[in-house]
Amino acid sequence: MTGRPTARVAGPADWPEVVALRTRVFVEEQGVPPEVEQDGADATAVHAVALDAEGRVVATGRLLERGGRAVVGRMAVDAAARGGGHGAAVLAELHRQAAARGLSEVELHAQVTARGFYERAGYTAVGGEYEEAGIVHVTMRRAL
Repeated sequence: MTGRPTARVAGPADWPEVVALRTRVFVEEQGVPPEVEQDGADATAVHAVALDAEGRVVATGRLLERGGRAVVGRMAVDAAARGGGHGAAVLAELHRQAAARGLSEVELHAQVTARGFYERAGYTAVGGEYEEAGIVHVTMRRAL
């Protein structure tokens, strides 16, 4: 692939690939129970995807609005595509979508292993570490 990866809002046709990617990353790699990985918020969330050169979904994330704040979650990048900018492209698209909705702050629950990725994107940790779905997380926020 030439140039930097880009991301776009996912459509209904992308959903099977989004589910497959999230299942690979969260359920198979990380051991998250399948019933926890998908939830009712998926139906109302804005989902973003980044594609590889062959047009396959290799990164995804979702945006929710809670209490006037943007909440990013379910960020997943295929193991073979990590480090290639696909996750950053998805995050940037979710930021654009949040700003377009008039939101001025975004929050997420970062796995501590991904903390550096989010810090490079302008996030700051708020509070201590805690466990979600058997994985240590930290809440992070940034202004848009």
